[in-house]
Amino acid sequence: MKRPTIHDVAAAAGVSRGTVSRLLNGDKYVSPAARVAIERAISETGYVVNRAARSLVTQRTGSVVMVLSEPHEKLFEDPNYSTLIRVAIRMLAERDLSLVMMLAGDEGDRERVVRYVRGGHADGVLLVSTHAGDPLLDALRTGPPAVSCGPVIGRETVIPYAAADDRLGARQMTEYFVGLGRKRIAMITGPMDTPGGIQRLEGFADVLGRKATKRLIAHGDWTQASGERAMTALLERAPDIDAVFVASDLMAAGALAALRAAGRRVPDDVAVGGFDDSSVAVSTHPPLTTIRQPLAEMAQETLRLLLALIDGAGHVDPVVLPTELVIRESA
Repeated sequence: MKRPTIHDVAAAAGVSRGTVSRLLNGDKYVSPAARVAIERAISETGYVVNRAARSLVTQRTGSVVMVLSEPHEKLFEDPNYSTLIRVAIRMLAERDLSLVMMLAGDEGDRERVVRYVRGGHADGVLLVSTHAGDPLLDALRTGPPAVSCGPVIGRETVIPYAAADDRLGARQMTEYFVGLGRKRIAMITGPMDTPGGIQRLEGFADVLGRKATKRLIAHGDWTQASGERAMTALLERAPDIDAVFVASDLMAAGALAALRAAGRRVPDDVAVGGFDDSSVAVSTHPPLTTIRQPLAEMAQETLRLLLALIDGAGHVDPVVLPTELVIRESA
């Protein structure tokens, strides 16, 4: 059976081939009546746009690349990433754009990402979980528009971003522990070369001041295993801890495991608070008191910024969204 062509669509719609071409290439100056007729004709004929041919005309690839700067295993462990991917796929599909997922957890991965982007295979780049000093950031300086889910630190060229107010969220949790009468409040941070790692620690210190000593602070890498290791270290250094703020729900799940192994009751002996309000927070025992960051809204705003840049906007302002304390049984 012969594959329908743009000429077949034009004939079925009763318009010129040029009008069909203008609509398919995103031209806004097509009358509503012609638009309806063409869309109906496309449906009736089963015409499928030849993306390769269209890209020659529009200089667009029809795809956006999402770059996760973490090891491969974290993509499947952390539920936050699935939320970002789901929102991105939905919003891009509304614009007939595809999402390409690439990991940049090591030097070899970063080189592949750079070759792909510089090769003109993407209309835009969505950066996720970038680290300070990541050479990928400078390598992408001359590429297509790029935005970040979360601020990018340590770079002269400003990359637009959408993020939760990490410092505010950390203050909310720490103030809650103080209000409960907890006296020895510890923290497990995220990586200190990430905005979330830095800003959540800053919020913790904002509330406790000099009480936020190194003895009461341990560092994780966002994984559950790192939360368990950090909690074990904290209990060895300061066995009188009566509360711990953990900078992600996944790490908090690890901290709960370490507390159970040490025979500590939660929240009777040690109150535990997380950050994210991900699916992990309601699956732990006990369910986590945590800080809700509006992850789906963050993803939507990040994609909105990127699409605006792809459409030719010269400048977009960063978006910072508020957080919310969610009280459950762990504190």
